[in-house]
Amino acid sequence: MPIKDSELILNPDGSVYHLNLKPEDISNTIITVGDPDRVSSVTKHFDSIEFKTRKREFHTQTGTYKGQRITVISTGIGTDNIDIVFNELDALVNINLGRREIKKDLTSLTIVRVGTSGSIQEEIPVDSFLISEMAAGFDSLLHFYDSEAFQNKDISKALIKHTNWYAAKSEPYVVLCDLDLLNQFSSNKTVNGFTATNVGFYGPQGRVLRLALQDNELNNKLASFNFEGKTITNLEMETAGIYGISKLLGHKALSMNAIIANRATGKFSENPTKTVDELIVYTLNKLVK
Repeated sequence: MPIKDSELILNPDGSVYHLNLKPEDISNTIITVGDPDRVSSVTKHFDSIEFKTRKREFHTQTGTYKGQRITVISTGIGTDNIDIVFNELDALVNINLGRREIKKDLTSLTIVRVGTSGSIQEEIPVDSFLISEMAAGFDSLLHFYDSEAFQNKDISKALIKHTNWYAAKSEPYVVLCDLDLLNQFSSNKTVNGFTATNVGFYGPQGRVLRLALQDNELNNKLASFNFEGKTITNLEMETAGIYGISKLLGHKALSMNAIIANRATGKFSENPTKTVDELIVYTLNKLVK
């Protein structure tokens, strides 16, 4: 049965609604960034660029790097945008948009996030590269899907107990990265981490300007959490959603983090742009290998 017009919304030219993309516009290898302006920071390293489009916060460019076709797309900030971007990317490769039918032979995308993050452990310094081996989502995105099979309930239960998690907040979920990609991208230049994906930048990450927090000690509780040797290392706003939706849709995903702040020491990178650019080049070279 065809997917209804109200469920799979297409633009008049046949492109998917939010991303303004058609199937031929993207590669099966994709880099996601949060900032639309960071797309060009990636593709400036390309040999050539064949396609560009921009709609809202979603900026896409496709080209080649060392002979490999790669698409770079901005997601904006937050897992709500991840829900849009990843569902529409999947629709481009796994749904016949003309017939509005799911294809019999499904395509698995390789998706690597390149983003910034803040460490909550003193031993992870600014300007380091951290790979999210797993992520805990403090949003509710994955709970809207049939996702129990991909969640690590033992870790989330331990985290809830350790933090005395406020019941009115969404229950944390924990998801692993793609292990093949983890092995491919790991080196002596990277550290593996356990990332906390927050629903905001200020209060949810323990920042206080004028608003009081529900739990002033939450960051300290997260930093002291330990499950079988795994400690929470850093805070950001997309990784858990990326891992969860990717696993549900059958795609491979990895999150690469440029650590530009250390919340434990109060330090901030003196040149965050340089650190991000070095991570971009590192990621591109690992992709083509």
